[in-house]
Amino acid sequence: MAKRIDVGGLTAYYGSHKAIEDISMTVEPRSVTAFIGPSGCGKSTFLRTLNRMHEVTPGGRVEGKVLLDDEDLYGAGVDPVTVRRTVGMVFQRPNPFPTMSIFDNVAAGLRLNGSYRKSRLAEIVEKSLRGANLWNEVKDRLNKPGSGLSGGQQQRLCIARAIAVEPDVLLMDEPCSALDPISTLAIEDLIGELKERFTIVIVTHNMQQAARVSDRTAFFNLAAVGKPGRLIEIDETERIFSNPSVQATEDYISGRFG
Repeated sequence: MAKRIDVGGLTAYYGSHKAIEDISMTVEPRSVTAFIGPSGCGKSTFLRTLNRMHEVTPGGRVEGKVLLDDEDLYGAGVDPVTVRRTVGMVFQRPNPFPTMSIFDNVAAGLRLNGSYRKSRLAEIVEKSLRGANLWNEVKDRLNKPGSGLSGGQQQRLCIARAIAVEPDVLLMDEPCSALDPISTLAIEDLIGELKERFTIVIVTHNMQQAARVSDRTAFFNLAAVGKPGRLIEIDETERIFSNPSVQATEDYISGRFG
C-alpha cells in the first residue's frame, strides 16, 4: 500500500559537517517526486534519510522527522532494517548480486524476511519480474547469473528485487545515469507504471527526465560553497518548469548554472 511521506525540519550531518539543513516537504502516495539541483547540494543525502540509509555512513546522523503516514521512521524503538524493507531503494548503478541467478536475485529479500513455499516464491518472483517488465526477456534463463544481463536489464532486475518485498515507497538514486537512451526510456516507462502501486522518489540530473516522469519536482541548492544544501522550492512539475516561484530555480532549469 503506497504511503504518504511527511518530512519536518530535517537536517543531516556527516560528523560535524551539516550536509542538508531544515528540509520540510510532503510526498503524496502513488506519485513520482523528482529531486533536481546541482551536484553536491544534498539530493542523494536527503534521499537516503528517507529510509535511514544515511546513518549507515560513518558519522551520518539526522535531526528532524520523517513520517510514513503517521509513523516517525526515526522514532524510539523503530527498527532501521524494517524501515529499509518498507522504503526500498534502487541505486545509480545496477548492482545485482554477481554470484546469484536471476531468480535468486529477486528472491533474496524474500528469503531474508521469511520462509516461503517454493511455489509461492516462484509466484512472487514471476510477479516481480513482470512488474519490472523483464519477465519475457528472462523467463527461459532464470537460473543464469543476473550479472550476465545487459545494463538496462540489470537495473530492471534490481527494481524487481526491490518491489518483490512489497515496499510502500520506492527510492531511486539516478537510476538511469549509467544506461543507454533505449534502456533509459524503458526505465522511465516502468516508473510510470510502478506509481500505480508505489510512492516513488527519484533523484535525477536530467531535466528532461524529471519533466517526463514526475508529478512534482523539488529543487535543491547551496546558499554558498561550503554551506549545507537546502530545499529551494517544491511544486507541480509543470509549474516548476514553466513558472517557478524562485529565480534560482529558473536559473538552474534554464542552464545559467549547475
